[in-house]
Amino acid sequence: RFNLGEGLEKKSEDFAAEVAAASKVDVPEPKKEEPKAEEEAPKADVPDVKVSAKDVKVLREATGAGMMDCKKALKANGGDIDAATDFLRKKGLAQADKKAGRIASEGAVATYVHAGSRIGVMIEVNCETDFVARGDTFKGLCKDLAMQVAACPQVDYVSPSDIDPAFLEKEREIEMGKEDIQSKPEAIRPKIVQGRLDKLVNEKALLEQDYIKDTNKSVADLVKETVATVGENIQVRRFVRFNLGEGLEKKSEDFAAEVAAASKVDVPEPKKEEPKAEEEAPKADVPDVKVSAKDVKV
Repeated sequence: RFNLGEGLEKKSEDFAAEVAAASKVDVPEPKKEEPKAEEEAPKADVPDVKVSAKDVKVLREATGAGMMDCKKALKANGGDIDAATDFLRKKGLAQADKKAGRIASEGAVATYVHAGSRIGVMIEVNCETDFVARGDTFKGLCKDLAMQVAACPQVDYVSPSDIDPAFLEKEREIEMGKEDIQSKPEAIRPKIVQGRLDKLVNEKALLEQDYIKDTNKSVADLVKETVATVGENIQVRRFVRFNLGEGLEKKSEDFAAEVAAASKVDVPEPKKEEPKAEEEAPKADVPDVKVSAKDVKV
């Protein structure tokens, strides 16, 4: 069972603290006259664009960005929602890495069942707010990640840092003992083995895989792009894959073996002649009676 956010650190600020924090940002602004010059600067290049609340809402729902960020993006792009979306995305990419350390305890537990119902995946992906978690962008990411896990049977971990160090050490010992490594100069053996281990780790880590819908980028790139779009930290926390019948004992007999097994029962029966003696035996106890055709007919 996956319980969303289970075991994760959550924000401890109460409502009063949030209001106080917001006040520190919002109250001083009217006192400063400098921002007026900054606000007037775009007017030299961009005409004064009136942005409707409806357009702000549409852009916010599409990107998950803040209300003021959406309003500024629309103004900077002449009210064009598509251009404003790209504007927010580019701006977010530059800031995505800075968001990685922020607390992400909201999100969703998503599932994917492949056609035929033979493979199923459940995955937990975290973000910072419930607002983003309910958005189509985040939901789409969760679905794509679950599908990615289903398509990559070799993947066992989210990131390379999740792989068990004991497993790596055992693999290192195995690699160091191989004949092709022993034939190499001793000084370069550790580098060769490390290269093989890095390849193994990347093959088992979800974030290092090529994205199945666009192999020009990795799954990690996909997550980073979504961070840039919604403006929040996003973390893939865990996943589990179910393969129908995995671990269960199955019949190993082939068709020829089944035919041979059936023949041992069905073929020998007709070869037995003993029943003839059993059929004749009753004649010794029953007198020789003449039976008429009339009685037989009746």
